[in-house]
Amino acid sequence: MKRLFKKSLLVSLLLVGQGFFQSAVGQEPAKPSLEARFRQDTNQVEPSYQENLSSLVSYMKGKGFDIDSLIADERFKIDDSIVIRFKNSSEKRAKDLDEYKRIHEYEKKKIAILEFMEKNLSQLRRAEETYGIPKETIAAIFGIESNFARGSGRFNPFNAYVSMHVKGIRSDLAIPQLIELLKFCRKNSINVFDLKSSYAGAMSYAQFIPSSLNNWFVGTDLYNLDNNIMSVANYLSHFKKRSGSLEQAVYGYNHKDFYVRFVMDLAKEAEKALAGPQQKQF
Repeated sequence: MKRLFKKSLLVSLLLVGQGFFQSAVGQEPAKPSLEARFRQDTNQVEPSYQENLSSLVSYMKGKGFDIDSLIADERFKIDDSIVIRFKNSSEKRAKDLDEYKRIHEYEKKKIAILEFMEKNLSQLRRAEETYGIPKETIAAIFGIESNFARGSGRFNPFNAYVSMHVKGIRSDLAIPQLIELLKFCRKNSINVFDLKSSYAGAMSYAQFIPSSLNNWFVGTDLYNLDNNIMSVANYLSHFKKRSGSLEQAVYGYNHKDFYVRFVMDLAKEAEKALAGPQQKQF
């Protein structure tokens, strides 16, 4: 009987689990990280989102896109972290230009832009000659958008735009860009879940949203840096011709004054450094 009691007790303790054991010895059970909680939360579509999601599916069918199979795909998820990321964007956090520059590590980028330009000089020159956009400005865009092509995003653009819509974040942007995204994938025979983006759905090193990809991306390989360099120049050239100003063209990239000032100041720093007596003449 004692042996049976001991066996039952052991089984019970094993079934109680680690959380109870840690409490018993005075330790708090480990709390899941913020990212882990987001992953748990987004594995299922909450009932409160279902109506928005259903209306989106119907709307997209009317536009010629059946997204039922994409919604059913195991890689699809509503990402709750997007809400916090939009609320905590650098444009919303920065109280002035100096703080904005600190957030985006302006001082480090003053050095990094020279390294990026030296490494990609021939393509930057080609883009400058083709589109009439200073190579320093092109390089500065890469500095703020992807830390000089060091990253291209870790979200999925389909999930990002659907999440934005069902959560009521920039729906005016999300639905048109979702349509443009699916057009881009259809035209280029791309599985949308193979793409990576920012939390706002911008892709590759140039961080183009889908409408920009469809209108101004140069080449076929989305993750080819040379293509991205030409594409940034093409984009800026279009908006410079339309607005008559390089600054306004940069504003077309991101409608925030801090962003424009960051890019123009960084480009000016690069131009000044390259013209100095101790620098190579690019």
